[in-house]
Amino acid sequence: MPLIPEESIPYLENMIYLPMVLTILEKDRMIFEQAPFKLKRPYISMVEEAAKQVQKELKETHIYMRRHSMKVLRGEGDDMFTEYVFFHGGYEEHRRYLNVRLRNRVEELLSIYFALAEKIR
Repeated sequence: MPLIPEESIPYLENMIYLPMVLTILEKDRMIFEQAPFKLKRPYISMVEEAAKQVQKELKETHIYMRRHSMKVLRGEGDDMFTEYVFFHGGYEEHRRYLNVRLRNRVEELLSIYFALAEKIR
């Protein structure tokens, strides 16, 4: 039986992926602001709305994690893998993620949050 419940894994992984998504959205917003687009507002608005949705989900994740005494720390990393340490209920679990997998998942999440932002606008 795993030490960390399976239902907690998505929240722990949110603490890996969502901050990455926010960082990318912030960098993209700055690029759109500085780029020579004739009409910047639609692009910036889309990025800001996506960021709002990510922040909302990140806030919910923080609340869940606090309630369940959970924490994620970034461990060692190299060109191929990044290690994360999950803490839950006094247990510690080390997981290694392929950097390509991390990038692909962040890209997938960006698409999801842009689609959400488009529906809300």
